[in-house]
Amino acid sequence: MTITALAVLAGGTYLMRLAPLLLHDRVRFSDRTVRLVELGAVALLVALVATGTWFEGREFAGWARSAGVAVAAAGIWWRLPFVLVVVLAAGTTAVLRLVGVP
Repeated sequence: MTITALAVLAGGTYLMRLAPLLLHDRVRFSDRTVRLVELGAVALLVALVATGTWFEGREFAGWARSAGVAVAAAGIWWRLPFVLVVVLAAGTTAVLRLVGVP
C-alpha cells in the first residue's frame, strides 16, 4: 500500500510539473484569473510564515521566534543582504532565548 501511494503521489507531482510545459501555448487564462492565482500564492505563503512563526505544534512558539521573524522582516524591508537578514534574525532569537525569553 505504501509503495502504491508513493508511486501515485510521485506520478501526480511529475504530471503537475509537466502540465505547464505541455499546455503553455494551448491554454490561455484571463488577466483576472492570473491575478487571483498570484494573490492565492501570496496568501498561502503568508499563512505558512504566520503558522511557522507563532506556533510549534499546537502551542505558542514563544516571543523569541516572533521577534526574530520581525527583525528578518525589517531587514528585508531595508533591503539588507539575505545572509545578513538570516544572521540578524537568528542572532535576535538566540539572544532572547539566552536571556530567558521563551
